[in-house]
Amino acid sequence: MNIGINEKDRIEIAEGLKRLLADSYTLYLQTHNFHWNITGPQFRELHLMFEEHYTELSVAVDDIAERIRALGVAAPGTYKEFAELSSIKEVAGLSDADAMVKILTESHEQVIRTCREVLKLAQKADDESTASVVSDRMLTHEKTAWMLRATCR
Repeated sequence: MNIGINEKDRIEIAEGLKRLLADSYTLYLQTHNFHWNITGPQFRELHLMFEEHYTELSVAVDDIAERIRALGVAAPGTYKEFAELSSIKEVAGLSDADAMVKILTESHEQVIRTCREVLKLAQKADDESTASVVSDRMLTHEKTAWMLRATCR
């Protein structure tokens, strides 16, 4: 494979993207869970917001996985792999809207931090394609975290 990025850098970038994929997929599941289980006075607003978020994340995980494959590396795709790679912890049995918003905000902030780590790897290797994907993801998560913070009391 000769795409202008040496094998060592391709593998290092792909490993970072695997962590980003795992964080993104875990956030997708977390958001979908909260969408299904939200209760309270903000139900409709948050139910719809969470649906927008998980719908966007479903496209994002595909983009990230395809970038890993374009680098010549197999993308993780099991819950076990995602659990081992993700920095985001699963949350069960929660229906309190304020707690959900707080957890989702923290999870989006974690994805932003993961993006920053991967972006540095891509920039170091002059991998503009990965840098573009990761930069776009970071911008989306920064905006989403801001919007979530704005809904908190």
